Amino acid sequence: MLNFMELALPLALIILVTLPLIKVFRGKTSARSAKNRLVTHVVGFFTIITGVLVVQLFISPTVFGAEGDVVDLMTGTMAQGLGFLSAALATGMSALGAGVAVAAAAPAAIGAFSENEKNFGKSLIFVALGEGVAIYGLLISILIINKL
Repeated sequence: MLNFMELALPLALIILVTLPLIKVFRGKTSARSAKNRLVTHVVGFFTIITGVLVVQLFISPTVFGAEGDVVDLMTGTMAQGLGFLSAALATGMSALGAGVAVAAAAPAAIGAFSENEKNFGKSLIFVALGEGVAIYGLLISILIINKL
């Protein structure tokens, strides 16, 4: 079970990173101010990532067992890590591609349907084909994880 600090600290870091972009998303800033806020966001993000890595490496590099033996936190091989990374990339990139495909096909399908109601089935197929790309990526990632 997570204690309060394990829950509150990541939430506070996420809030601190996203604060500079709130006015940008609302459209209430000028182009120069939006650029400065974006730079602040990127610098803050990499500062937090660096801080987390420093804490992980230098403050708590090991976990102590019951007998005082040092137990390594990292288990597994480099090949397993790369396998999990490839599975995540397969799912993420296929979902991104499916989003692009649906973003292009759905408005065209709505336009075709509004002109003629008989085009509904034909236009729906093109939207479903775009969604199929995400399912194929998910299947590939499941196959990769099963091989690990």
